[in-house]
Amino acid sequence: MRKDGRAANQMREVKITKDYIRDAEGSCLIEMGKTKVVCTATIEERVPLFLKHSGKGWITAEYGMLPRSSRQRIERIRSRGRIYEIQRLIGRSLRSISNLSVLDGYTIIIDCDVIQADGGTRTASVTGGFIACHTAFQHMLFEGLLERSPTQSMVAAISVGVVNGVPMLDLTYEEDSAADVDMNIVLTDKLDIVELQGTGEKRPYTTDELSKLMNLAKVGIKELIEAERRVLLHTRAG
Repeated sequence: MRKDGRAANQMREVKITKDYIRDAEGSCLIEMGKTKVVCTATIEERVPLFLKHSGKGWITAEYGMLPRSSRQRIERIRSRGRIYEIQRLIGRSLRSISNLSVLDGYTIIIDCDVIQADGGTRTASVTGGFIACHTAFQHMLFEGLLERSPTQSMVAAISVGVVNGVPMLDLTYEEDSAADVDMNIVLTDKLDIVELQGTGEKRPYTTDELSKLMNLAKVGIKELIEAERRVLLHTRAG
């Protein structure tokens, strides 16, 4: 049993509140235990210069943590390298499951703002970012800006790790800080791999441990995909 009473293969409670921000074309508040992230999508009628006349659109992301989202105050401009890494992860994950040709001429900007952090903020941002992005696509369909949705599959992300020799799913901050091995895994609804970020924080890890962590991640991703499906059944039109 873990400090919060969960089994090693058990997720924290997941709650997704869609259309959380009134004026955004797509938005949600995603809560995974005590971790809370607000994700919004903004539609802009432009593309980056490198995509001009390419027939493709673009999806990009920005990520940040409010100063008191964690136990100690976080400076508003801090750890730029980490921030850029997380932003790229979110953007790559959403582009991987989107048909950018359908989005020709448009850029979707996903903003992920952590309002309370207790581990798994980047993975929650990927999952919440998908909800916001897909909802923005539905808005574009309703407005006649697109003929079909660019979404080709669903995507979600989860953290796993080995803590005190035990493979665990959905790590809290305390567990993540003590982990021998720490991984962030992004999968589609078909459990195809989008990205693996795995680090032996205190020691190398074995292929057997990697296999166990992947199996744990699949348990979590299935649960997150089902939560996404339930939320998206009630996508707002317009």
